[in-house]
Amino acid sequence: MAGVKDFGVRLVQKVSSTRAFARVAPHVIPALDRAVHRATRGRVLLSAQLLPGVVLTATGARSGQPRRTPLACMPEGGGRGWLLVGSNFGRPGHPAWSHNLLARPDASISWKGEEFPVTATLLTGEERAAAWKALLVFWPPYATYQNRIEREIRIFRLVRR
Repeated sequence: MAGVKDFGVRLVQKVSSTRAFARVAPHVIPALDRAVHRATRGRVLLSAQLLPGVVLTATGARSGQPRRTPLACMPEGGGRGWLLVGSNFGRPGHPAWSHNLLARPDASISWKGEEFPVTATLLTGEERAAAWKALLVFWPPYATYQNRIEREIRIFRLVRR
């Protein structure tokens, strides 16, 4: 059974690395995630069936309004934090949620049905390099996304407040 699951993960990784996926996914996946998350009162995040995920609530950098964004994440040991990757599916611009966290790093996340406050830190230097290495093991398509664009993909660490 593990072989079938491994094949499925590799297939999804291959598909998620395509330019067609990058064009469609940003419009479809978050909408589905928000609908399912709302319908299940925060217990289910559809995309988290493949990768761990959170729903980030950050304050809009310009609007000041709360913005809810479902995102894949990489949990760090013992629930001490989560890494968020601003890959934007390998598209040129940084995702809006990353601008929001830069402007206002205090946010909240919904993680496995629990909502709590977090603080986001943009990783740089050696800390970013170590996180990037771990993220590429966790989800290899991030390398394809980075190779496709000229900007450096932002990585944020979220920690509970």
